[in-house]
Amino acid sequence: MMVFFNRRTVLAASLMIGAATAFGPAPAQAARTDLVLGVRLEPPHLDPTAGAAAAIDEVTYANIFEGLTRIDRNGAVQPWLARSWEISEDGLAYTFSLQEGVTFHDGTAFDAEDVKFSLDRARAEDSTNAQKPLFAGIESIEVVDPATVRITLAKPNGGFLFNLGWGDAAMVAPESAETNKTKPVGTGPFRFSNWAQGDNVEIVRNDAYWGDPVALEKATFKIIADPGAALASLLAGDVDAFPIFLAPENLPMLEVDPRFTVAVGTTEGETILAMNNKAGPLADVRVRRAISHAIDRQAIIDGAMFGIGTPIGTHFAPHHPAYVDLTDTYPLDLDKAKALLAEAGYPDGFTATIKLPPPVYARRGGELIASDLKKIGVELEIVPLEWAQWLSEVFKGKDFDFTIVSHTEPMDIGIYGRKDYYFQYDSPRFDETMAKLEIASDTNERYALMGEAQRIITEDAVNAYLFQLAKAGVWASGLKGLWVNAPIQANDLTGVSWQ
Repeated sequence: MMVFFNRRTVLAASLMIGAATAFGPAPAQAARTDLVLGVRLEPPHLDPTAGAAAAIDEVTYANIFEGLTRIDRNGAVQPWLARSWEISEDGLAYTFSLQEGVTFHDGTAFDAEDVKFSLDRARAEDSTNAQKPLFAGIESIEVVDPATVRITLAKPNGGFLFNLGWGDAAMVAPESAETNKTKPVGTGPFRFSNWAQGDNVEIVRNDAYWGDPVALEKATFKIIADPGAALASLLAGDVDAFPIFLAPENLPMLEVDPRFTVAVGTTEGETILAMNNKAGPLADVRVRRAISHAIDRQAIIDGAMFGIGTPIGTHFAPHHPAYVDLTDTYPLDLDKAKALLAEAGYPDGFTATIKLPPPVYARRGGELIASDLKKIGVELEIVPLEWAQWLSEVFKGKDFDFTIVSHTEPMDIGIYGRKDYYFQYDSPRFDETMAKLEIASDTNERYALMGEAQRIITEDAVNAYLFQLAKAGVWASGLKGLWVNAPIQANDLTGVSWQ
């Protein structure tokens, strides 16, 4: 849904027309070329190839760093630093023709050697890339000539070109890769300018950019975590836009204000109550199913997100044609939940911790879930964490019982096949399904396998699936080109301008 017009907008327009008629045309003013963009979270660093935090890509994707391909606003794969490619008949060899005349922001040339370096680095044994499995199927990378690179896979992968469009597959240079966390150097239309830690990240136009120039000369990503402060900064004009607005309860007020455009779209963010499948009672599938039966999804959407969000029953985006609606698998049924707990040996329930990262959906949702689970005898200790703590304790250390997080990576159901992933799920049946999906190229076959994978993880109640995170954006009415939907975690500013 996009909101462009309302009664007050029409009234304001009428008054302006009347004033123009009475006093003549207003003098033309040059369009602004700067932008202040509000973001919820400060990135831990600025290297998208070395971290899992969505906040990194929300600053750098398509702005500072680029890949061989890119994901556009519609979720489609587009050629980028690779202008074209050819795929061998057996589906194993991809020969990429690269854009020529491309340079990194430090003036060093981009060529096929940089592609080999970037992908070899991402798939190396000591790689810190958060999406290292994306590159595991690469068997070899051959530099044919400076403008041509051939990547050979061990087996066909129908999603390979999409994988290359992730921020984790961004092209980096050997001269600057080690310092990209604090001084990112990419090939994009913007270059890094300054990072005032705790406050903002600033990027400026790259006048030596190889592609179409961008309209903005400068963009500042202003870090505002508090919903009240976000609203105040928007109303005061200190911030021009919030691509993801923190206070959905204020959207009705902003919709009728002619100064703003409100656009509610979709994201790839499956918001889940994640459970440690190898910790205590939660190692028993009957307990996990009991938890799923005890949660009122719609109440969580209403209470934590003010009604903005779509209930889900599995880890898959509802807007995708392969989505299977499994929300009825675990209807709210406290008696069923208690019976499952008793069957598993916990007739009186148990105690556990729920570790919550900073986002509003997690903090508000955690309180509601604690209230829900108390009704079946499960007492939760709420432990709020900052992102660095969450990444260390939960994501890396697996030291948790429950947590709430939104997985915003696109098409990421494959994480359920990673044995060392934080919720520690292990299913040969799921692995077999994903192995078939990886080599399938027929669309209908791929969709059927995606559906099977969704059913398996729901049947195993790996996590309790809550809702698909909505993307509620608010920005100044004269600003054009921001994405309404979020097919990938990004604030792509390449098409943004003031009118």
